[in-house]
Amino acid sequence: MTNLKEKNSPRRLKNKLINLFRAEPIIPQSNSEEDDSTHNGFSTSSSTASPDYLSDMNPPSTSPSPYNLSPWNPTMPSPFTKSPWVTYGGFFHEGPSTGLVGSLVREEGHVYSLAASDDLLFTGSESKNIRVWKNQHEFTGFKCSSGFVKAMVISNGKIFTGHQDGKIRVWKVSPKDPTVYKRVASLPLMKDFIKSSINPSNYVEVRRHHNTVWIRHFDAVSCLSLDEEAGLLYSGSWDKTVKVWRLSDFKCLESIKAHDDAVNTVAVGSDGLVFTGSADGTVKVWRREMTKSKGGDTRHMLVRTLLQGESAVTSIAVSEESGIVYAGSSDGKVNYWDMNRRFAYGGALRGHKMAVLCLAVSGRLVVSGSADKSLCVWRRKEKGGAHTKVTSLTGHEGPVKCVAVEEEKYQVGSGFNFRDWGQKWVVYSGSLDRSVKVWRVAEDMEPQLELNSRTPTHVIGAGRSPLHVPAGTGTDGPNGWDLLRNWKEHGNKRV
Repeated sequence: MTNLKEKNSPRRLKNKLINLFRAEPIIPQSNSEEDDSTHNGFSTSSSTASPDYLSDMNPPSTSPSPYNLSPWNPTMPSPFTKSPWVTYGGFFHEGPSTGLVGSLVREEGHVYSLAASDDLLFTGSESKNIRVWKNQHEFTGFKCSSGFVKAMVISNGKIFTGHQDGKIRVWKVSPKDPTVYKRVASLPLMKDFIKSSINPSNYVEVRRHHNTVWIRHFDAVSCLSLDEEAGLLYSGSWDKTVKVWRLSDFKCLESIKAHDDAVNTVAVGSDGLVFTGSADGTVKVWRREMTKSKGGDTRHMLVRTLLQGESAVTSIAVSEESGIVYAGSSDGKVNYWDMNRRFAYGGALRGHKMAVLCLAVSGRLVVSGSADKSLCVWRRKEKGGAHTKVTSLTGHEGPVKCVAVEEEKYQVGSGFNFRDWGQKWVVYSGSLDRSVKVWRVAEDMEPQLELNSRTPTHVIGAGRSPLHVPAGTGTDGPNGWDLLRNWKEHGNKRV
């Protein structure tokens, strides 16, 4: 009788209950066996996490607390998310709900351009290299012969890169090996260049006593934009022109004398509209018309000038969903107009202390990167067009030169998604501090003052320590990293 009472005592029943709900201990997986290989002179790492990689996604390992393993811990992920019927599409698989997810560093040059496609991130720098990242690890890369990689866009498996030497290069992945990328074209094509060179009427004066054929940029290609529906590629240059290329055969269809100074940005809108911004302080709207010529050439007519000021226009982004056009400028403001109301001026977003260098729009979010080393995230109201500053993302040690935003997607079974759980976005930011940071932002998050991070970065390869950008500078120059000289020579206008 005594033994039976002891077995059924409250203390023993409590211990049994605790043991019943206690989860199995988590055993860390070893990362010692990494598969390293080399393609085209680039080191390729396996997708397993590096043991010395520290970020919000990969914190230092510690012994698991019983509370962390408890099913009542609200921070524990649901077992449903580990089901084989659940697939996740994105650049990362876990991390904070908002804020910095991780940092990518390849200490070989300052990051001037980036583009995201599916689970891959492409980054371009002053080293003439294009790096390809997957799951926050370097996947592969490819190298061009000359010219900083200043602009980058992706269409139908082709990567288009704009360079300091005035050329546009086209790359495509090998069908046999996903880690090998080959150059398939360099624009203008050699055959088109030779054909144009024969006819004297194809030459234009670009400098005093210096002529060149009109299909070629004679200065840096600063920006690229795609109109996939029309099958066109637009390139803007410091030579003050915008050129139009046909994607099917890479032929240059038109050269637009767009501005009186360097073209810093070009963006495609709806209904054949194209927007350009320049160091001359203007934002212009062009409308495309197809000519009746046999070659199907285009002609762009100037519709109106939205902005004419003293500050250089550095970036333009178009929200086709809302019909809003945003333009960042060197005075730190983001002006915007409503296309649905005949380009009525909506106002200005003020959140930066220095020049706005890049813009990206997705959904109701607007993200701006600046020479003040920060990013501002704005949310547009569904009615009325007013904007609310959601947060500032800080952590870069240099000017933020490029930014891209992608939707974070969850999929289950046949079409069900987690939109009811709250829309989230992935923000990629490239900086002149040689790093790319990956952020997660929720569309419906409450406004915050700042999301600051000093998370350790994933450093690949040896090199110099990150360079701290001098205060008061904020863009790259015609000859590279010499920011001070560029801003003095060009009046803080060229990006």
